[in-house]
Amino acid sequence: MSSWKRTFGIIWAGEFFSSLTSSIVGFAIIFWISIQTRSAEVLALGMVAALLPQLLLGLFTGVYIDRWNRKVIMIAADLFMAACTAVLVVIFYVGKVEIWHIYALSAMRSVGNAFYSPAMKASVPLLAPENQLLRISGINQMIYSGSNIAGPALAAFFITIIKMEYILIMEVAGAIIACISLLFVTIPNPEKKNTDLKTDFVRELKIGLQAIFNRKGMKWLFIGDLTAMFFILPIAALFPLMTLNHFMGNTYQMSLIEVVWSLGMLFGGFLVGTNILKKYNKIILIGIMCIVDGLTFLLSGVLPPTGFVWFAVFSAISGMAAAIWNSAFTVVMQTAIETDKLGRAFATYDSLALLPSIPGLLATGFIATTIGLTNSFVIAGCAIFAVGIFVMLIPSVRELGKNP
Repeated sequence: MSSWKRTFGIIWAGEFFSSLTSSIVGFAIIFWISIQTRSAEVLALGMVAALLPQLLLGLFTGVYIDRWNRKVIMIAADLFMAACTAVLVVIFYVGKVEIWHIYALSAMRSVGNAFYSPAMKASVPLLAPENQLLRISGINQMIYSGSNIAGPALAAFFITIIKMEYILIMEVAGAIIACISLLFVTIPNPEKKNTDLKTDFVRELKIGLQAIFNRKGMKWLFIGDLTAMFFILPIAALFPLMTLNHFMGNTYQMSLIEVVWSLGMLFGGFLVGTNILKKYNKIILIGIMCIVDGLTFLLSGVLPPTGFVWFAVFSAISGMAAAIWNSAFTVVMQTAIETDKLGRAFATYDSLALLPSIPGLLATGFIATTIGLTNSFVIAGCAIFAVGIFVMLIPSVRELGKNP
């Protein structure tokens, strides 16, 4: 605990390179698919391919994360995702790429992330004092946001001057740097209780689920968050098409929206990372930011085709709200659940949070063509706004957000 700043400094250095290169590659692929197909269905199916394995595996990976060496898990997961990207490099190089290749390898990378993400989040409370968790979560958001600021702009630039295979190589290099940084830090594993040493997989899975749903108030917080995700993720898939089809934009404007959204996240992460928001109840922060996010969606949906500038402004505000919301939610889980069950808790959350979004993503083409792009933003905005009010009205949920 005493050297937590040095430990996180090393981890964050590797994470920045990995996050930046992943952002560049991720947006380059989105732009490539958007330009090639201009199809909402294709973009949505790409998101489903990237999310479905994590959804299916999330209930099971947590058991192993709490059982195995978390440092080894993170390094192995990073290397596996790099290997998947390397395969895509070869396919682009030989000129045989098809959309299903991207879907398949995105799905395989999702398997790696199903282990990496919950392992990292579950390790944080073992590396830093509890009163620093919100600050660390904010800095993590800043790293992610900084990568997403540079990522879309660099992706739009690189995709016009070099071949896709050379862009993809960047992510492989970033993953290797992240793995090397992890070799220089010690990541402790939680102390296992006697009941956890048993090999009954189903029993351990139930313990992870109980850690979430037996905690007073956590059930209602999860319901609210899952409801919000049901509306957020399908609409997120429509952002590129909103720029292209409603605002008659181009690749540069698509990247601009991602940049301003990430600038908003950077500012939100800064507010959290500097402890400015530390004194506030975290559930109140989540509720207010949920309301703000809902309003940005709603207002974006009523903009005329000439309102692109306001769309960019609302996207920036949405990014700020999302950063604060995500940071506060992560800390609520890290402080409300025992450390030896956090791997299962985060893996379960990652899985359940994606579950309601899959039907919405599969219906994205129907939404865009039948309900309409702008109407879908309005409907989603109203629903997310209501979720923000819901989580703040329940006393047992508010109790989760009080400072220790």
